[in-house]
Amino acid sequence: MIERKKPLTAKVGLFGVGHAVYWGQFEGLLEKLLEYHAEAKKLIEACGAEVVDYGMVDSNAKAYEVAAKAGGDGIDVLFCNMLTYATSSVFAPIIREVGVPVVLTALQPLRHMDYSRASTREQLENDCICSVPEFTGVAVRMGKKVADVIVGTLHGDARVESGLREWCDIARVLHGLRGARFGLMGHVLEAMYDMHADPTAISAAFGVHVPLLEVDDLLEVAKTVVPDEIEAKKRQILDNFDTPDPVSDPVTEKLTRSDLEKAAYAAAALDKFIEKFDLSGLAYYYNGLPGSEQREIVSSLIAGNSILNAQGIPMCGEYDIKTLIAMFIMDRLGMGGSFAEFHPFDFNEDFIFVGHDGPHHIAVAEGKPVLRSLKKYHGKPGSGASVEFKLKEGPITIFGITQTQSGFRFVVGEGESKHGPIPPTGNTNTRGFFPPDTCSFVRRWVMEGPTHHYALGIGHRASTIKKLAGVLGIECVVVD
Repeated sequence: MIERKKPLTAKVGLFGVGHAVYWGQFEGLLEKLLEYHAEAKKLIEACGAEVVDYGMVDSNAKAYEVAAKAGGDGIDVLFCNMLTYATSSVFAPIIREVGVPVVLTALQPLRHMDYSRASTREQLENDCICSVPEFTGVAVRMGKKVADVIVGTLHGDARVESGLREWCDIARVLHGLRGARFGLMGHVLEAMYDMHADPTAISAAFGVHVPLLEVDDLLEVAKTVVPDEIEAKKRQILDNFDTPDPVSDPVTEKLTRSDLEKAAYAAAALDKFIEKFDLSGLAYYYNGLPGSEQREIVSSLIAGNSILNAQGIPMCGEYDIKTLIAMFIMDRLGMGGSFAEFHPFDFNEDFIFVGHDGPHHIAVAEGKPVLRSLKKYHGKPGSGASVEFKLKEGPITIFGITQTQSGFRFVVGEGESKHGPIPPTGNTNTRGFFPPDTCSFVRRWVMEGPTHHYALGIGHRASTIKKLAGVLGIECVVVD
């Protein structure tokens, strides 16, 4: 019921390669290869990306032309379509000059040749793999690296289609990161050393800007919220959340009229705040004096944050910009991306609760999420409406971004979300099962030196996140 604020988009480049000498030797070969190229373009377009097609590159001069064009077209990923054998001179200028991931696609038209009737012409039409090692080798000699090679058949090959989708997903992440604005508001929750991050280092690693904002900036736009906007937010909240009676936790109560009013007011203010500062996401934390406007509004953001997460604008508490970026990446990969940490084990059933007391991506909730009033936020000041839900059942990925002495590191793991009750505490909790057993997995995870937060999403996408890390030049550890 919640629409994204902006559609997921990406722009990818595509060029085919061939050997110009062949065109005079085999009449119609060039035209046939261009037909195959057009089919490959349709496969990529089916992944939801805008494709800029540079056509056939069969000479060194054309390679320089494509390199110049691709550099100015704002593409996120470049596919090199290995149509037949081609000398590396048609590739070297491109891999040397372009600043985006280059993926080789060797998509053979025939699953096999009819060997009793095979010809040189037919072999050339299916010689897609022949120059791949030449291209990857020349890339290394130029101090570059081919991001990936997709090998398979042009027609009906699930591995090929999956590989193309994966790189179009990565293109959406890169497109979103370029020039993104991840706001920081307030300060780190005092004594959480793992939450500190240098905004310049963030900008250098991810190509984003980090506006430093004040809670008073939010209060200023909040004063422009009118009653009709509050009523609209109330309807949106009640349409998307259940508000059940409390169960076992004395800290919780049924959502109060006052907390609903405050949550709707804060959510309406957040929409204006995001728009005013053109934010791609926000990480925040602020205490405020008891009874102050600052504490009142900061304590009421969780429902609005969760709606914005579903709209593609990640929001997270405790000033954790590193997890904010992980949530953004998960969202662009179509995984959701909730703010999460480890909660107690269940050693009898071999799982651990994963969740948090803050904003979540309600688009990936199992069933309708719950909104409860909390009489106090444990470990923090304030009280108010809080989100409780369980992640969709099935494969899940957890993705943390931490820092070492030398830079950033991705820490990634895969598990399963399974059916079963969760504590009715007004916090998100999902039953996370991890191989080989959950206790061993968690021990291996914490030994990688992560932050205590991470992004939680649906699907198994560790391999995709590792490829993205390679593109960004960031170390990635997959805990398995």
